[in-house]
Amino acid sequence: MSQDNLIKLRCEVCKKGGYFSTRNKKKLKEKLEMKKYCSKCRKHTLHKEMKLKGK
Repeated sequence: MSQDNLIKLRCEVCKKGGYFSTRNKKKLKEKLEMKKYCSKCRKHTLHKEMKLKGK
């Protein structure tokens, strides 16, 4: 995965980050949102893009 396209997804309910994904920042200007399974909440919840540390 290219480091400049890498994003981290965080659960909006419990605020636990658990997924990494990529997006084309030239085509998608807004932050990415998708429903993913959260192991802490133990259900599918909305996950939003957050900043990666070290950038």
